[in-house]
Amino acid sequence: MQLNEDTAQHANNGKGGLLSCLLILGTSLGLSIASGAWYSNLIVFLISEFNVKNIRAAQINNIFSGLINFFPFIAAIFADCAFGSFFVTLISSIISLLGVVMFTFIVTIKSLKPPTCALTSVCVPPTTMQYSVLYIALTLASLGLGGTRFILATMGADQLDKPKQQASFFNWFVCVLYISWIIGYTLFIYIQTSVSWALSFAIALAANVVAVILFLLGSRIYRKLPPQGSPFTSIARVFVVAFRNMKVVKPTHGEDCYLHESEDAKLTSAAPTKSLRFLNRAALRKQGDNHIMDTTTKSWSQCTVEEVEDLKKLIKIMPLWSSSIFLSGAIGVIISFTVLMALVMDRRVGSDMNIPAGTFTVVTLIFTALTSSTLDRIIYPTYKKITGKRLTYIQGIGLGHISNIFGAIGFALIERRRLKLVEIYHLTDQPNAMAPLSALWLVFPLAIMGIGEGFYFSPEVALYYEEFPKSLRSTSTAMISLHIAAGYYLSTAFIDLVGRTSAWLPNDINYGRIDNACWVLAILTTLNFTYFLVCAILYKPNNPDLSLNNGNNINV
Repeated sequence: MQLNEDTAQHANNGKGGLLSCLLILGTSLGLSIASGAWYSNLIVFLISEFNVKNIRAAQINNIFSGLINFFPFIAAIFADCAFGSFFVTLISSIISLLGVVMFTFIVTIKSLKPPTCALTSVCVPPTTMQYSVLYIALTLASLGLGGTRFILATMGADQLDKPKQQASFFNWFVCVLYISWIIGYTLFIYIQTSVSWALSFAIALAANVVAVILFLLGSRIYRKLPPQGSPFTSIARVFVVAFRNMKVVKPTHGEDCYLHESEDAKLTSAAPTKSLRFLNRAALRKQGDNHIMDTTTKSWSQCTVEEVEDLKKLIKIMPLWSSSIFLSGAIGVIISFTVLMALVMDRRVGSDMNIPAGTFTVVTLIFTALTSSTLDRIIYPTYKKITGKRLTYIQGIGLGHISNIFGAIGFALIERRRLKLVEIYHLTDQPNAMAPLSALWLVFPLAIMGIGEGFYFSPEVALYYEEFPKSLRSTSTAMISLHIAAGYYLSTAFIDLVGRTSAWLPNDINYGRIDNACWVLAILTTLNFTYFLVCAILYKPNNPDLSLNNGNNINV
């Protein structure tokens, strides 16, 4: 599972560099802007254009948010195993284009959606055909967006040679990603609420076309690492061979009893590490065999030390990865609650301007982009100057956990105040009545969450890229999308469970207790943070030398 000689040759063929990275960032910007037309305002789109009820709209939003973040993992497997990052990204960007085209048809052809109605009136639900067209469009758009998002991050880092440059690229990649989302949550939502849905999707269509063109322009200068074959087959082989060798007695000649992929690999690590020792038996060489394995004839009876160590890397980091699942779930719940709460709060700024409900989540994006863009230049140097230490990747992820706890508490307090005002002004007899409380109060907890997300998103991408086996480069960054996907499905399950077991989440939230749901969320995120701390304390970097040389730190 190590990079073979062919890969090393591709990695040093003179291609890659700054121009390649800029084209990849431009592609990411265009594709993400295109997705903003349908993704940023999806809950409002479902409620206002498809007459879907509030809580149901939030659940559909979370389901497809999960798909968007699950598809990168599948796409990464295809990229690592068979097709490479370039081909998978190209096909996914074209699928994204098809999804945006279908959304354009939906908002321009009247028969593809139900007749619109006022928020408080009895509305005509969508037909089966209309739902089918909607779900096909959502699936295509989700496939296209998910199939490019994190593969582009890996492909961009592959264009650079030094870890410090790669870490800096990840910061800028996250910054560009969030800038595109900010455009989606401001420009597109403004157009959709003040002009027309059709114009917003026309702009998205143009952005997607430009993204495909930019990506193709760099096809001759990209550094394209060839796929290494399925790394998951090697993982399975290690388990099978280790089980078969359970009763094999280790020879007395110590380190010479292990099989390696090459002479250089043998010099680097003569024997497997002592952790997870039961797997070491998979690398025992048979009597009479050479020390070096013929990598072209890998079998299910022998493995190399390098394959065993790659599997250990995955096993060691998985508990730390799993702690981020509930973190993503909490964000999904809060984002859904943000839109629902903003719909029944005073969204006026001045006498004329009325902020769309879906725009409030842009606060998180703005603060995430600001934090990510200032990590290398301001935040890390300042932290090092004050403390004399560097901020590690894991510490940055921890800040993200803490911010979500305070975010959930902030939403609980705001919603409790909103419900109190509904009661004081006797608004409960008015369906979906707007409480006399400024929706700008939502900015404070959203800003806290955005800052925390800025601290943990790019460090998490860099951590996995650095700590995962080299043959899993695309899969490593896509692991983030996998826990985000699991988190969104967890958020859907959380909303469904609370709705089924309590009266906290009715269709008209003025009769509910979203504040209680937020308090439960705050407690659960605190427990999850405790679990994260245990995982972080027990986790040891796969390469101690890199850790000593700040390889496991965020480069300044």
